Amino acid sequence: MAVKMAPALASLQVAAQNREALRQVWQNIQPESCPHSYNFHMHTICSDGRLKPKEVIDQALTIGLKGFAITDHHTIGGYKIAQSWLEFLQRSSPSTSAPHLWTGVEITANLLDTEVHILGYAFNPAHSSLEPYLQGHAPRNSDARAAVVVAALHEAGGLAVLAHPARYRCSAEELIPAAADLGIDGVEAYYAYANPDPWQPSAKQTQQVKKLSATYNLLNTCGTDTHGPNLLRRL
Repeated sequence: MAVKMAPALASLQVAAQNREALRQVWQNIQPESCPHSYNFHMHTICSDGRLKPKEVIDQALTIGLKGFAITDHHTIGGYKIAQSWLEFLQRSSPSTSAPHLWTGVEITANLLDTEVHILGYAFNPAHSSLEPYLQGHAPRNSDARAAVVVAALHEAGGLAVLAHPARYRCSAEELIPAAADLGIDGVEAYYAYANPDPWQPSAKQTQQVKKLSATYNLLNTCGTDTHGPNLLRRL
């Protein structure tokens, strides 16, 4: 789903919030989709990553990504810079094919008295419901409740996903049904828990999470959770 750069710069902002296009991608995600075709979990220097947003775009183009999202913790600063760089490419080379960049964020939340991370996508970054979650720090008090986070993302027109569901104190068997009850849209099914090189989703956890996502009719996503200098790995 590579996006052909159009003359209107506003088209990038519209594409970034295209929830239905993202749903379509997730409905067809396969184990081999990440990290060379799609990647929906990565961090820049705007939160706790090592890559500059421009470096993310450069690597995405080199890899040949079709679509991705920058999911910095509690900020969309990296997304904004990356979008500006794509706009520059659009102006300088209108015929160039570029990956589809969706809005993204990672939010710390509380679910079953457990700290979890909820990934948000394809939302309107200017929506007032997201203000408590884009301040550069984890939300507090009632704003930190997973139910409130999911509702805020939905109010902003976005989708909510439980990140790396097999990595918490509570098991995926406990967390995924609870998240589904809150209306979460998906789970990060394809994730490399042991940080292998080359990157590949952990087979045991993937099978477990996909079985649960099918039971609760949730979408499956994939991502490297990159914090280091290479989009093809986590660290």
